[in-house]
Amino acid sequence: MTLLAVERIKLFTTRSPWWCALITLVLTIGFAALVVGNSNDQEIPATVASTQFGYAFGMAVIMVLAALAVTTEYRFGTIRTTFQAVPHRTSALLAKTTVVALLALVIGEVSAFGSWGVGKLLKPNADLALNSSADWINVAGVGVVYALAAVIAVAIGVLIRHSAGAIALLLIYSLAVESLVRLIPSIGDDIYKWMPFNVANKFLTGSGASNGSRAADAGSPMSTAVLGQGWSLAYFAGFAAILLIAAIWSANRRDA
Repeated sequence: MTLLAVERIKLFTTRSPWWCALITLVLTIGFAALVVGNSNDQEIPATVASTQFGYAFGMAVIMVLAALAVTTEYRFGTIRTTFQAVPHRTSALLAKTTVVALLALVIGEVSAFGSWGVGKLLKPNADLALNSSADWINVAGVGVVYALAAVIAVAIGVLIRHSAGAIALLLIYSLAVESLVRLIPSIGDDIYKWMPFNVANKFLTGSGASNGSRAADAGSPMSTAVLGQGWSLAYFAGFAAILLIAAIWSANRRDA
């Protein structure tokens, strides 16, 4: 049995992934229904971007799922059994990260296209067709961002090893810290342009083409990142990779 199969079995035999997946779908699709359902053609028209308004809330849940996937093993001591069975810890952690990231990718795509589908159902006459690359990235790119966010969460889980601490750090940082950075006098806005989740948002929203004619007013808030969409994805992926490398290095140097 391969390491990927082992990690898949361990992940899906617990309840937390199922609950987190359900909560993610309810949050993202529910927000899409609220936003699109209350839109109107005169003042707040429904757009492709507005159907993805709740993706950040779903991403927060995905990071909880990913963090729990590793911290629960430290909590109950099963990580010791894993490392005894697979002395090459790097392989075990990479397998776990891959399985969690793939699950996050699937959940992200289902939630994104589900949100878009609800928008089409509620506003059949609105311009919600995926006619451009910007539209497709705004929807299909959610799964990619979720997968990379899951990698970040696994890395933080390995580094901290405690569920409460890892989850608190992830949620506080992604939902509050980056925005609060903008309050720093003189340099706050410049620092914020390079914060990882702000850059990830730039990958999804680009220049705002999927917002239709309302540009920055429709959908989730526009990113202030200075990178283009492709480079924004590369930057976010690089950030996730650096954290994962640091986590694996730490796991190899200390006791389980």
